Amino acid sequence: MSRRGGSVAQSKHARRVLQQQASALLNEKIPQLDGDRRRILTALLVETAGNWRLFVRATPLDEQADAFLVGPDGIFAVTVAGAPPHGSSRHELVRRAEERCAGIRDGRGRVLAGSAVHFVLITPGPPVAVRDAGLFRVLAEPELAKLLKPAAPHLNRRQIEEISAQAERFFDGYVPLRVRVPERGGTTDGFLDAGSLVDAEVAAAQLRPFDSWLTFLHPHQRAVVTRDYRGPARISGPAGTGKTVVALHRLRHVARRTGGPLLFTTFVRTLPPVHEAAFRRLAPELGDRAEFLHLHAWVRRFLAGRGQAVEVDARGVRTAFGRAWMRHRAVLEPIERHDEYWRTELDRVIKGRGFTTLEEYRRPSVRRGREVRLGHEQKAAVWQFYETYQEMLAERGLHDHNDVIDLALAELRRQPLETRYAAVVVDEVQDITLNGLRLIKELGGTGPNQLLLVGDGQQQVYPGGWRLSDAGIPVQGRGEVLRVNYRNRAEVLAFAQRFDARNEVDDLDGAAGITLRHAEAGNTGGTTASWRGPERDLAAELTRRIAGLRDTLGQTALIVFQHQDLVRCRRILRAAGIPVLSLDDYSGAPDDHLKAGTVHRAKGLDFQAVLVVEFTGEPGERGAAAEEASDLRDRQRLVAATRARDFLWWGVVEDTFGAAG
Repeated sequence: MSRRGGSVAQSKHARRVLQQQASALLNEKIPQLDGDRRRILTALLVETAGNWRLFVRATPLDEQADAFLVGPDGIFAVTVAGAPPHGSSRHELVRRAEERCAGIRDGRGRVLAGSAVHFVLITPGPPVAVRDAGLFRVLAEPELAKLLKPAAPHLNRRQIEEISAQAERFFDGYVPLRVRVPERGGTTDGFLDAGSLVDAEVAAAQLRPFDSWLTFLHPHQRAVVTRDYRGPARISGPAGTGKTVVALHRLRHVARRTGGPLLFTTFVRTLPPVHEAAFRRLAPELGDRAEFLHLHAWVRRFLAGRGQAVEVDARGVRTAFGRAWMRHRAVLEPIERHDEYWRTELDRVIKGRGFTTLEEYRRPSVRRGREVRLGHEQKAAVWQFYETYQEMLAERGLHDHNDVIDLALAELRRQPLETRYAAVVVDEVQDITLNGLRLIKELGGTGPNQLLLVGDGQQQVYPGGWRLSDAGIPVQGRGEVLRVNYRNRAEVLAFAQRFDARNEVDDLDGAAGITLRHAEAGNTGGTTASWRGPERDLAAELTRRIAGLRDTLGQTALIVFQHQDLVRCRRILRAAGIPVLSLDDYSGAPDDHLKAGTVHRAKGLDFQAVLVVEFTGEPGERGAAAEEASDLRDRQRLVAATRARDFLWWGVVEDTFGAAG
C-alpha cells in the first residue's frame, strides 16, 4: 500500500515540477499571452514532455494557429478559442498552416502532405457544444490528454525529431518549447504515464513502412493532390504508384476548401470499407461528410430513396441467361463455343455500353477489347440472343446489374440530386462499364475539382474496353501519370513486370500511359519464390509456406483466379487448422487471420506477403477468344503479383485438367 502511495506522490511531484518549468518558460519566451492561452498552453507544454514537440506562436497574428504539435499521431495546428473561425478566416488559417509545413521532407525526399496537418480547437473551461466545427476536432480544456493519446501513430521518434528540426526553420514566428520529465520522478498522470509512453514508442516502432503515406508524399504526388482542375481529372499509372493514396489526400484537400458531402466509389465491392478506414485515419474530422460505397450499393440506395427498390436475384438472372443460351447456342457455338464469352458480350458490350438498337451495336469499333470479329449477320444473331435474354428477365420481373445502372441513370437525368457532392472520387475506374461512367458523370458533374477518376488499364480484370470520351467525360489536359512504384519491393516488382498485360482502356483519353514494365522502383529488397507441381503436392507445399509466415499471417493473403479454386484451397487451409478471413469480409482491420479470395476481390488491396495459387486450365484452346482470355489472365496475374509488398510466392498446379472440384 505504501509503495503505491509513494508512486502517486512521485507522480504528483513530477507534475508540479513540469508545471513550474512550463510556466517559467512561457513567461520568459512569450510574456504577452492572455489568461486562457497561457493556462492551456502551459498544460499542453506539461503534457508534451514525452514524445511530442510543441511550437507556440510568439506574437499575436490573425488567422494563424496558436501552436503546432508534432508527435506520433502527426502534426496538429492548435487554436485556442471559444468557437472555430468561420468563412474566409477559416480557409486562411488552413492555407497558412499547410503552407508552413509544405517544405518539410523525410529522408527519402518525400514532402509532408498538406493533409497530414490536423486542426484542433481547444475551448477554455468545461466542455461546451460547438456548432459548425468543420475541419476542427474540438476538445475542452479538461480534455487535453485525449489529444495526446496515440490513436493511430504515423511517426516514429526519428521522424518526429526530423520534422521538428525542420519546423524550427519553417515555423517563422513560432517558438519551440520543451520541458523534460524529472529523471527520478516515477510515473505521472495522463500522457506522461510511463506505460503510455512505452506503448506509444512501441506502436511507432512497429509502424508498417507503407503507413508513411499518411504523412509524406512524393513531390509529384503532392502536386497532384493540390492542383486546381477546371473540370474532371484522371490519375493513372502502373500498380503500386500510389494512385489511391493521392486520391484520398486529394479528397481531403478539396473537402477543406468546400462544403457538402463527399463520395468515394468503385466497382470493387471489397474496397470501400478498407479505404474508409484509411481515410478516417487520414481525415478523422471529415468522417461525417465522406461516404465510401461501391457503385452498385450507391445505386440501390439511391433508387430505394426514389421509391424504386431493386435487388438483383443472381440465381434468377443465371437461369434466364441459361434458358436464352439454350435457344441460341446452335447459332453462336460455331462462332465461339463458351457461353461465358457471350455472357460477357451482353454484360460488357451490349448492355454495358448502353446499346438499345441493333444499328448501334453494328457500328464499327464498338467492341474494344474483344478479339472475336463479328460480321453484320453474326451481330444480328447475337442481338436476337440479347432480346431473348431480356424477355426471360421481364417474364420473371428480374433485373441484372446493368439494368439497375440504367434505371439509376435515367432517374438521375430526370431529377438530379438535390444536394450535389462537393467531390466524387472513382477508384479502379477501368473496370466500370461505359454506362456506369455515364452514371458517374451525372453523379459527380463536370465542374472544377468535382470528379476524379483513378485507375490503370493494365489492371483491368474484366473483358472489354472504352474511352472516357465515349462517356462524355472530358479530361484532356487534366490527366496525371504516376511513375514510381512505392508499394512493391524491387524483387516483387521485377517478378510482376514479367507479365505482358495489355491495356484495353484509354488511360488519358488519347495520351499514352506507361506500363508496369516501365515503372521506377521506389524500394529495394524483397523476396519471391515459385513452385510448380501436381495438385496432390499442393497441400504440403502451401501449408509449409504459410508456416514460415506465422509472424505475419494477419498481413498475408492467398489469391486465386476462380471461385472453384478458392474452394479447393480453403479445404486445404481448413484441414491444416489455419485461421482464414475471406476477402469479402475484410475491412482493413488488423487481425491474425490469413486473407483469402479471388483476384477480383484482391484488387486495390496490398499485403506484406502474398501467396498466389494458379490452377492450369484445359490445354489445346486456340483462336481469338483464347487469345483474349490469355490477355485477360495476364492482367489478372499482374494484379495478383502486385498485391505483395515484401514477399511473393507463386504456385502453379499443373494437373488440374480433368480433376474434380
